[in-house]
Amino acid sequence: MALEFVREKSNVVLIGPNGVGKSTLALNLAYQSLIHGYTALFTTAGQMLGELAALDSDSALRRRLHRYASPEVLLIDEVGYLSYSNRHADLLFELVSRRYGAASTVVTTNKPFAAWSEVFPNAACVVSLVDRLVHRADVIAIEGESYRVKEARERAEQRSRRRSAARPEKKP
Repeated sequence: MALEFVREKSNVVLIGPNGVGKSTLALNLAYQSLIHGYTALFTTAGQMLGELAALDSDSALRRRLHRYASPEVLLIDEVGYLSYSNRHADLLFELVSRRYGAASTVVTTNKPFAAWSEVFPNAACVVSLVDRLVHRADVIAIEGESYRVKEARERAEQRSRRRSAARPEKKP
């Protein structure tokens, strides 16, 4: 949260299983960036890539790419949760290339880089995309149990205890 990566125009990649807080950390980085006077934009990979791929004119695509390329901190959440076409991969590569060395990009993903070829099947640019993204990046692996699963289990245990306490005891 010291935001050194923003001053250095480097990237942050948060890798870990579902539910360990990657998105929350990314949102906190966005919030801290804004507090410290940086421009920041938070989006999901699906929203951003879907929006870019849907544009049918070159001028509209250039304007939208500029919108995503211009913040000092761009946070792309949930890379790896969906699979994408070659067009989506090319668009993400174009965006990462535009930002490379010029601005900071934060990416959250549930997939190790070796599995990104599953996210972008048949895309020729995946190796180059990962290379540019991680060259000047802090890659942070987050391990642990899903907070949502843990909370659901705790709620179920609490309900079970309440039900047990509410039942009248059977007398022999």
